[in-house]
Amino acid sequence: MSKYYNPPKTRGIFNPESKEPFTLSRTGVELFTSCPRCFYFDKKFGVARPPGFPFSLNSAVDALLKKEFDIHRAKGSRHPLVETYGIDAVPFAHEKLEEWRDSLRRGICYFHEPTNIILRGGIDDIWKNSKTGELHIVDYKATAKSTEVTLDAEWQISYKRQMEVYQWLFRHNDFKVSDIAYFVYVNGRADKEAFDGKLEFDVKIIPYKGNADWVAESLFDIQKCLLSDKLPKASEDCDYCAYRRAVDQVEK
Repeated sequence: MSKYYNPPKTRGIFNPESKEPFTLSRTGVELFTSCPRCFYFDKKFGVARPPGFPFSLNSAVDALLKKEFDIHRAKGSRHPLVETYGIDAVPFAHEKLEEWRDSLRRGICYFHEPTNIILRGGIDDIWKNSKTGELHIVDYKATAKSTEVTLDAEWQISYKRQMEVYQWLFRHNDFKVSDIAYFVYVNGRADKEAFDGKLEFDVKIIPYKGNADWVAESLFDIQKCLLSDKLPKASEDCDYCAYRRAVDQVEK
């Protein structure tokens, strides 16, 4: 038995007979958006996609950035990088910050009564605009590429949707949230002459103007999917479904 993947899972399964709210993570919404069929297998039968291996370096960068910004949070001061980009904001101090950061067990939640779904998501950081008092959702990203870091790649639409779900959640928790979110993008440099026991990074802040109008509609679509007895169509660009189709052809 694999220690990495042991389907079917028994937790987080939708029960159409239950009147209890169904808890759905932000990643669950993204799964539905990318492929309703994979979502259906996961939430109705407990057959999830095989997990990817953890990116330990990305996790280390994430943890260090949080510690760094937390120093300025305690002081109520702007981070030098934020000053460099002319952003008039400081890290937002709140007693629930660590709860909101706990993406696996807690996060920030909202009960969407029309669909009986509790949507939750774990954020990296929040900055408070010093002039307007609005909150800016902040996400840390790490990569290593020779070209300039942008948000222009087609696959990065998932990053943008991620931000919009967070904006939606905080607004429904009665916070004043700006449409402008920020990605703190860390890019590992491969142009150095030698490794010398250290990896250097360029750090860039990329603003993104979100529009979370789609989130509520998506919850209704998810509810309809979960209540259906019909297997949804696979997304044309889903690699997992393509693999299953190929296996089915071989086994016939």
